[in-house]
Amino acid sequence: MDKVKAKKHLGQHFLKDESIAKDIADTLTGNGYSKVLEIGPGMGVLTKYLLEKDIETWVIEIDTESVEYLNAHYPKLHGKILSEDFLKYNISNSFGNEPFAIIGNFPYNISTQIVFRALELRDRIPEFSGMFQKEVAERICEKKGSKAYGILSVLVQAFYDAEYLFTVPEHVFNPPPKVKSGVLRLIRKENFHLSVDEKLFFNVVKTAFNQRRKTLRNSLKTYNLSDNLKEDSIFDLRPEQLSVEQFIELTQKIAANGI
Repeated sequence: MDKVKAKKHLGQHFLKDESIAKDIADTLTGNGYSKVLEIGPGMGVLTKYLLEKDIETWVIEIDTESVEYLNAHYPKLHGKILSEDFLKYNISNSFGNEPFAIIGNFPYNISTQIVFRALELRDRIPEFSGMFQKEVAERICEKKGSKAYGILSVLVQAFYDAEYLFTVPEHVFNPPPKVKSGVLRLIRKENFHLSVDEKLFFNVVKTAFNQRRKTLRNSLKTYNLSDNLKEDSIFDLRPEQLSVEQFIELTQKIAANGI
């Protein structure tokens, strides 16, 4: 098999620039893990540079044609190619309880779902790097006060330090996407366990941003806030005005209100 044809329904855009592939591989620090899982390797342009590193490289690929290509061209991956859907696969089947990093040129149509899945596995993932649609990468790394700051920004930054690294132009892909891409790196915080009920925290953040134009007093009505609590000045704010720390504080106040 010479090449894999990019499939639109899988959101495939194959990176063809070797230097960018190497730069993405080099975003890994190797701190706190000895294994890396690449999501959606395609024809292995990034995989090739991961295999040069002193890290055990695994790949997970839903496209059977790509799996066939990787098996034929990367003998070092023998036994480490998972022909699975990352969003549904039980990663413990391959990694047990070991920590691992995630990397990839992520399919843009499921990239945010990949981030949410990684957040579910945050106990196991000390580092996460890769390429997204530029505006999604920027949103993940955004700070409070902007329109781009939202659910993804707060939930990711509650557990990880997020850094936008560099922008990638459209023409280095086959086929070229209609948008620019951005590479980011997430490094898990030393203390990544919140001082609140984490499930409640997720719910508060999502509920607040689902009506982002309203003040928190209005968007969080479903929590049956006491009159005393509603007088707290934090409820005069809109969600994009709150930092991650303030969302944690807000969740503490709601929990103390008896939710």
